[in-house]
Amino acid sequence: MVVVMHVTPPRVNGWTPLLLLICLTVTLGTTVPVGYFFGVLNAPAEIIKKWCQDILATEYDTIVTAGQLDILWTSIVSIYLIGGICGSCFSALLSDKYGRKGCLLISGVLLVISGILFNWCRAAKSLEMLMTGRFLGGIASALIFTAQPMYLLELAPSELSGSVGVFTCIGVTGGILLAQVFTLSHFLGSERLWPYALSFYSLLVVASLLLLWWFPESPRWLYLHKRDYAASERALLRLRGKNAEEEVQQELLEMKAALETKASSEASSLCSVLGDRELRLPLLLVCSFQATQQLSGINAIFFYSLSILTNAGFSAGAATWLNLGIGGFNLCTSLLGPLLIRRFPRRPLMMISCSICALALLAMSLGLFFLERSESTVLTYFCATFILTFILGFQLGLGPIAYFIGSELLEDSPRPVAMSMGSLFSWIGNFLVGMCFPLLQSVWSSFAFIPCMCVCLYCLFLTWRFLPETRGREPKDVKPLMSQGLASKRN
Repeated sequence: MVVVMHVTPPRVNGWTPLLLLICLTVTLGTTVPVGYFFGVLNAPAEIIKKWCQDILATEYDTIVTAGQLDILWTSIVSIYLIGGICGSCFSALLSDKYGRKGCLLISGVLLVISGILFNWCRAAKSLEMLMTGRFLGGIASALIFTAQPMYLLELAPSELSGSVGVFTCIGVTGGILLAQVFTLSHFLGSERLWPYALSFYSLLVVASLLLLWWFPESPRWLYLHKRDYAASERALLRLRGKNAEEEVQQELLEMKAALETKASSEASSLCSVLGDRELRLPLLLVCSFQATQQLSGINAIFFYSLSILTNAGFSAGAATWLNLGIGGFNLCTSLLGPLLIRRFPRRPLMMISCSICALALLAMSLGLFFLERSESTVLTYFCATFILTFILGFQLGLGPIAYFIGSELLEDSPRPVAMSMGSLFSWIGNFLVGMCFPLLQSVWSSFAFIPCMCVCLYCLFLTWRFLPETRGREPKDVKPLMSQGLASKRN
């Protein structure tokens, strides 16, 4: 006699097929487009500048100087960052009101609208469409940075909190590389096809939106904010598998206990979070890590990588392909994140990361300084090596940990506000790099990365002195370690 049994797909170290599918889909449809926005204007900059100059001459009867054109281009680049700053101001509200998945759906719609504007701006001869698309993309990206880490972390079991947290960083680095590939002149980075290069990411967004609609909402949001206990249980059963009923009941009991506490049963406003003395240190850590991530120099490298490599002695063609190789290396090192975060504590990873980044920036500054005076071929390759070393150090900790550390430091109620504030500081840091780094280059030349090195050292001190270890701990267990503010003891 043959007995046929229905077998639910097994969990492998906490992973289920649905959870893995959600992580991959959400990454492709949210954080990959964010990275795409960061890198898409680098290669076709001169082509789009010329188009802007022609539009101003033909449609507005205005002839602009080279300086005025540079100001216009800076506005086109930075309006994306301004959109990010604006979006961060209300991303916590949307995440609490419409849920984590709902917030991501809203961001997806905004990204699709941006893609449509990019696709038709050249045909419509409209600078306004180009700038509006960048601004809406910035708002969508801010919503993503607030909601996406929380969504994945609240879907995953506690033992996978670090592993799913690094998908944010992987998506951003993958998006930067994708933008570098599709904006090559051999693909879509030509005078005729650049609008399609700008809007290519929207195909990923549309495909992901169809699946995202079917995915479950965050069980914690359903339980703690909507008070929909049945829906929360159904979502957990879908995520953990029907054979994990005991585990699901345990998670429901933990959420029930959290709901009975004052911190989780009352929604936190911005004023209440800022006024709570026990939250000041975790807020300082979240905001500092997010700002340091941008001010560390990583975006300066990707915003101005072609000019940096050219100044290092590479030809324009070699710099283009080396820039693509750096993007590929950035993605490959980010893929180490899930393994490292799962196996090693957060504190040593963050301290090693900050130390390597600071040393690499110092070495790169000195290398560029001596290269300007000696024009040595050996120094040229040393400078490229220092860039790769910096990227490796960045992906060990600063890159992935800054995105999800807020979810491990803070409980459910203040978490959205803290993540939103961290996102705000991230966008402000990004804006400062985009606006100030060219000025630093013109004034300090090869030593323009020294302020970035100082920021890395600040983050190193902050981690060593104040960051408690969060690996294997619940936020309620970490909270007492930070309750005394700057007088807290980390262990």
